[in-house]
Amino acid sequence: MAGDIAEGSVSALAALLMERSLDDPELQRASDDAPDHRILPDVTVVKVGGQSLMDRGAAAVLPVVAELADVIRTHRLLIGTGGGTRARHAYSLAAELGMPTGVLSEVGSAVAGQNAQMLGYLMARHGVPVVGAAAFSALALYLRESGAAIFAGMPPYDMWQPVPATGVIPPYRTDAGCYLVAETYGCADMIYIKDEDGLYTANPKTDPAATLIPEITVDELIGLDLPDLVVERPLLELMRNARHVRSIQIVNGLKPGTITRAVNGEHVGTLITAA
Repeated sequence: MAGDIAEGSVSALAALLMERSLDDPELQRASDDAPDHRILPDVTVVKVGGQSLMDRGAAAVLPVVAELADVIRTHRLLIGTGGGTRARHAYSLAAELGMPTGVLSEVGSAVAGQNAQMLGYLMARHGVPVVGAAAFSALALYLRESGAAIFAGMPPYDMWQPVPATGVIPPYRTDAGCYLVAETYGCADMIYIKDEDGLYTANPKTDPAATLIPEITVDELIGLDLPDLVVERPLLELMRNARHVRSIQIVNGLKPGTITRAVNGEHVGTLITAA
């Protein structure tokens, strides 16, 4: 019976695709009703922060590498990287030179790629490869062979990066890129490894009165309109429309064991949920 319903949905969608504009509301509803296949449902995506971890050097990065190497003995991981301070410096220079958003997006991609390469060399002894955007079709092989793969978190929009309402800074950066990988592949979880215990009411590095928010919904968080967020704001809109990854967790990678506990499904930081 379920198969008949699914087949009927696909047939209706095929008919609409032949007859209607791709922006037609009925066609879009039909595509939403079509079966949705989770490609990597047993894989967890983790993002190693650029400014929060990679920029701190060996003291912060090497313990995280050791913990990730231990985690992949029992879990399959996709490990994304952020850009960090070098990306911000490059954005500053490019913006002062009058470069458009698409150019800044390419610059940011290069820096996130550098961090991916460095992390890849550190995890090479554990057999973990770095995967470029063009090699994502081979993810299944990499995961089968090594249990993990590293990728640069910046989405490969390049010149096709959506233009922001204000300014020229690319709105979809490494937080969004890692999340889109998790959502597109139907992964189990999305975990952001930062240098803070989670989401705060303000920046805890500059505001001693900032308090931790252990759990919150996307709508509640948007409603708070906080001046500072530990993740990119466009990520919240992506979560609103997600089919698979309906929650994310932000954890402190400077605290040993936190990553392992989060991958095991424990609530150890801040949970942001879509519903």
